Amino acid sequence: MSCLDNVPLHACVWFEDGGSRKTSLAAITAGFLFFTGWWFMIDATFVNSDQMSGGYHVCGIVGTISLIMVNIVSNAQIEGDSYSGGCFGSRGARAWLFMGFVLGFASVIASCWILIADFLGPGSKSNTWVGVSLFIQNFLIFAASLVYKFCRVDDFVY
Repeated sequence: MSCLDNVPLHACVWFEDGGSRKTSLAAITAGFLFFTGWWFMIDATFVNSDQMSGGYHVCGIVGTISLIMVNIVSNAQIEGDSYSGGCFGSRGARAWLFMGFVLGFASVIASCWILIADFLGPGSKSNTWVGVSLFIQNFLIFAASLVYKFCRVDDFVY
């Protein structure tokens, strides 16, 4: 007998009938990855504020814009099933998705470059944690973008 046996627990709204458990778990996982990435950078900023350049935050901002760009188009729009209007149709949606992935890759590569050039290079007297946290932030944001794009189910009605 547990002390919590008599506590009434209500059903979670995310997992009720009619909703997709896979989409809910993808959203929760992607949100956790995104939050954790920004948390690493916020930690590095406050602990080592004298070594942080404002330009280092541009990578995270570009990664966040990439996450939004990648996940704003549905799979049906990419395949051309439900999107035929507008000036560009499904080609425009594909180009938008491609540009989102380019920005995501660019932010990860730029953060890796900053880590190696500014924090691991010869004669660097900066704290390595700032560069590592910058790379971790952008990697986790890109991972969140991939998780939410490819693990959700788009068969719901708006």
